[in-house]
Amino acid sequence: MTFTLTSNAFSDGDTLPDAHVQALGNTSPHLAWSGAPEGTRSFAITVFDPDAPTGSGFWHWTVANIPAEVSEILAGGPVPAGAVEGRTDYGEPGFGGAAPPPGHGPHRYVFTVFAVDTDRLEVTSEDSGAKYGFNLFFHTLAKASITATYENKG
Repeated sequence: MTFTLTSNAFSDGDTLPDAHVQALGNTSPHLAWSGAPEGTRSFAITVFDPDAPTGSGFWHWTVANIPAEVSEILAGGPVPAGAVEGRTDYGEPGFGGAAPPPGHGPHRYVFTVFAVDTDRLEVTSEDSGAKYGFNLFFHTLAKASITATYENKG
């Protein structure tokens, strides 16, 4: 079975709905996954904009230590008990919606779920997306992504 990620808010390649744009709703989207490989002990989620004009992209959401029995996050809902949300590049934990600079063209928002080989990654709500990514590098069994785009024509 293939590890897959879907959302009832958008499909791969779609424009990100306004509800998930920082200035227009700023709520996390529904995400659901299936087909996790044997040995999965937890999940993690990241949302990353590789097109941000920073030289290093922009982390919009990091979540780790999602229990293995969870296969869905509801739109705007809290993360499951035991999960931890990391510090985004906005400077605080939790979801931070799309907010590309006006006139910068469309940005890609890569939503990824990771099947993880341990119950707990050693990350906190103060840790950056880079630290989450470093830990995931060593503990990922599989990952699945969907990408949406958004352009601020302002």
